[in-house]
Amino acid sequence: MTTAELTSFQLMERTEVRRQSLSSQLEVKRRARLGQFFTPAPVAEFIASLVTLPQAGLLRVLEPGAGVGSLAAAIVARVIRESPGVQLELTACEIDETLREALEATLEDCVATAAVAGVKVTAQVIGANYVEWATGAGDLLTPMREPFDLIVMNPPYGKINRTSLERRLTETATVEVPNIYAAFLALGISQLALGGQIAAITPRSFTNGPYFRSFRRFFLETMRLDLLHVFESRSTVFADTNVLQENVIFTATRSQMPDRTPVTISASADYKDTPETHVVPYDQVVHPKDSEYFLHISAGDEDTALAAALAALPSTLSDLQIQVSTGRVVDFRATEHLRADPEPGAAPLIYPLHMHEGQIRWPVPGAKKCNAIMVTPATVKQTVPSGHYVVVKRLSSKEERRRVVAAVFDPDEIACEVVGFENHVNYFHHNHQGLAPEVARGLCLWLNSTLLDRFIRRFSGHTQINATDLRNLRYPSTQQLSALGTAWGAGSWPDQKKIDSLVGQHLEPMPANLSGDE
Repeated sequence: MTTAELTSFQLMERTEVRRQSLSSQLEVKRRARLGQFFTPAPVAEFIASLVTLPQAGLLRVLEPGAGVGSLAAAIVARVIRESPGVQLELTACEIDETLREALEATLEDCVATAAVAGVKVTAQVIGANYVEWATGAGDLLTPMREPFDLIVMNPPYGKINRTSLERRLTETATVEVPNIYAAFLALGISQLALGGQIAAITPRSFTNGPYFRSFRRFFLETMRLDLLHVFESRSTVFADTNVLQENVIFTATRSQMPDRTPVTISASADYKDTPETHVVPYDQVVHPKDSEYFLHISAGDEDTALAAALAALPSTLSDLQIQVSTGRVVDFRATEHLRADPEPGAAPLIYPLHMHEGQIRWPVPGAKKCNAIMVTPATVKQTVPSGHYVVVKRLSSKEERRRVVAAVFDPDEIACEVVGFENHVNYFHHNHQGLAPEVARGLCLWLNSTLLDRFIRRFSGHTQINATDLRNLRYPSTQQLSALGTAWGAGSWPDQKKIDSLVGQHLEPMPANLSGDE
């Protein structure tokens, strides 16, 4: 080990001791409230390794929501090893007063350690709310700052209300965001110099779904996406925290215009493994005609084949003349009209609890949720005429065997004139009327296939299946869906092996190695 390697190793070792000490001391509920998940040294070093470093000159570095400063320290450690001719100016922003002493100690350590190695480093701590500081809000208004050349971040996580100060400030300065981590990213981008880089680890949820659409557009029209790295689970990376989100590490460069250069995709089980890396055309990551700006992360040859198989399907929902909507009944707003059990004048009300093995089982006596809704002038528009509908759960847990869970509402099994679908399900329909029975059954089989489940799990960053997600998928043709539905018939629900076999038979040429059980 060279002197520079030993010096940088010891810097990261001391920083990690501070992180672990604080992690054990701080109250778990407080950390969860602030969305704090401190970056372990190996993860910080991995993120720092992805940054393109100059060999000389001044590099202005910002770490927002710095915690104990692990990412800033990792950059300094790498500069000591690889670019000792670079001069660093470090800025770290941290709102939590209980962390500042440790953060200041880390930055002082960075300055002193770098000096021993002949590298000039200056550093400052900004003790403020990053959103307010970045936007110059209130008494934090300061003279125009020089833009940063590099921003490294592991931002806090948490939804932000539409009326919150952070959301209003971020939207005024950049773009509307639904989560504090997206606010940090948007504001970080706004603070970058042209050609400056950002390297971050965040939840994967921004890559798709309707809530982050505005942010994705802002990001892709402002930055050149350079690299995306995915882990199987955030809990393997942040082992000393109870974190459930799937996560992504990415690097991007500030650009004057949208840049469609190839993107490097890499993946590993955790930071200890050697990543599997490949370079893909930009259009495979962001489809040119996708108005939602979804980011498709295909990590390896099997993912590429999976994406190609789904892209080759012949139809959109528009082609099929099928629509998908979120259930109209919001139960807490319709409490006075809900009934625990069926009664005269009431219609079936379908919740996720009524979905079982591809079919709707209704009513469920003694259920925690109601089974019916009274049909009145106030509620009639929340129902649809009886018919064959395909119902999909909007939410699934990480532990659930399938990400997409679908079932058929069959009017031959549940006699009624109208039916209500609760807000926690989506339903497929034709102009708010039922579908042809065979098409509904075939669509249900397709949605429950292993092939689609693999696609959703690998290319979606969240467990919520929104109507927008379903609209953006491609589907088999009407003829293929009808053939699938006919093959199922009206019998009992087939097991997974049979479902995948039927899909393989009727949706040729589906790759055999992608359609079966893992």
